[in-house]
Amino acid sequence: QVQLVESGGASVQAGGSLRLSCAVSGASVGSKFMAWFRQAPGKEREGVARIAANRDHLFYADSVKGRFTISRDSAKNSIYLQMNNLKPEDTAVYYCAMGGNGGTLFFGVRYGYWGQGTQVTVSS
Repeated sequence: QVQLVESGGASVQAGGSLRLSCAVSGASVGSKFMAWFRQAPGKEREGVARIAANRDHLFYADSVKGRFTISRDSAKNSIYLQMNNLKPEDTAVYYCAMGGNGGTLFFGVRYGYWGQGTQVTVSS
């Protein structure tokens, strides 16, 4: 059974930084497409960043490019999202997701395994 558990969400001021973590069990992050999504109140869930399976090809949404970095630690079977220069519009629940099992399409890959989400709040 695949499980994804996010952590690291917090309330910060604009310009600050946070690092989100996603610990995975039941599958190997090294061999899967992994992604971060977010959902702000009243808005649809959107893809933020993706790391490809078996290689470190990265993709970012335009809204976070240059500020966010996705990474993977296969030894810890975890992925991370380093978020710098945070803005109030980054406020959302952030979800870790794994490719497979149908689900939400993001940059050519469907993500059907999800964590429970972690809240990020950025104040001005």
